[in-house]
Amino acid sequence: MSVEPTLAHSDSRTGGVLVEGIEKSFGEVRALRGVDFTAAPGEVLGILGPNGAGKTTMVNILSTLISPDRGRAVVAGHDVVADPAAVRKRIMLTGQYAALDDMLSGYENLVMFGRLMGLRKPAAQARARELITEFALEHAANRRVGTYSGGMRRRIDIACGLVVRPDVVFLDEPTTGLDPRSRQGVWDLVRSFKNAGITTLLTTQYLEEADALSDQIIVIDHGVVIASGTADELKHRTGGSYCEIVPLDLEGLPAIVSALGSLLPAENLAALTPESDRITIPAPDGAKTLAEALRRLDNASVELVDIALRRPSLDDVFLQLTGHLASTETQPEPVA
Repeated sequence: MSVEPTLAHSDSRTGGVLVEGIEKSFGEVRALRGVDFTAAPGEVLGILGPNGAGKTTMVNILSTLISPDRGRAVVAGHDVVADPAAVRKRIMLTGQYAALDDMLSGYENLVMFGRLMGLRKPAAQARARELITEFALEHAANRRVGTYSGGMRRRIDIACGLVVRPDVVFLDEPTTGLDPRSRQGVWDLVRSFKNAGITTLLTTQYLEEADALSDQIIVIDHGVVIASGTADELKHRTGGSYCEIVPLDLEGLPAIVSALGSLLPAENLAALTPESDRITIPAPDGAKTLAEALRRLDNASVELVDIALRRPSLDDVFLQLTGHLASTETQPEPVA
């Protein structure tokens, strides 16, 4: 599925998001502890964090569903506390679960949203027909949404948010539970938002999703922003490129250690255990380091299953920053 909705470019200078010192508690649970970040107009900001980190709480504040205890947030030029109605007119919010009326058809849901957004009935109907076509849902336009697949529900949900062009889009883990094809369709949508100059805040636990789509990334853990930057900048924090060497015979590890010599730092050597099935060495010179390691191993007649030059992934970054993998379950965020 490839969906490219028709969205006119905006020349507004206030289409971004500004967050300063936002705090939010639920009883004794401090969900957010002084969060600061910005998202420029037309930028895709990835918000990473495990369950319970504060991602959804932050989105709920920015979309005016709940109020912060302290701090300031401005969305599309309007303060979320002082002028929530103006904020709601300029945003689109899509969560993990599509907010649709299952008893209505896809077309009827779109018309209903158009009417709620202030469109006259003929305009709402015309816009609904346009979106049905753009989201490739003609075959299911008159079916009840309750019969839709997960991917179809997500498409019609996002389409409802585009009945009137938003300045800022909040996608709260939008690909959770989707099959790969539907997930790619959401990725295409995010790219189309960027091309249209729409600011997108994307919360996700899929690190490759943030890597592929985000201009900037913030990492939230226990209600605090613990890192920010581009994907490449965050990866650089874990070190540069490295070589991964997998021997044909695990008993060959000592021979590899001997052959590599000075290419294998003491800390990498110390990390090896009896269960290790590969050796990792830093590759400060990239392909030259790989070539030198291969030459030494060849001279020592060491047989390999694989040797490769790799770069740190966002998974590596996340693990280093938070001490656990992105998929690790923690306590769910409180519900306001």
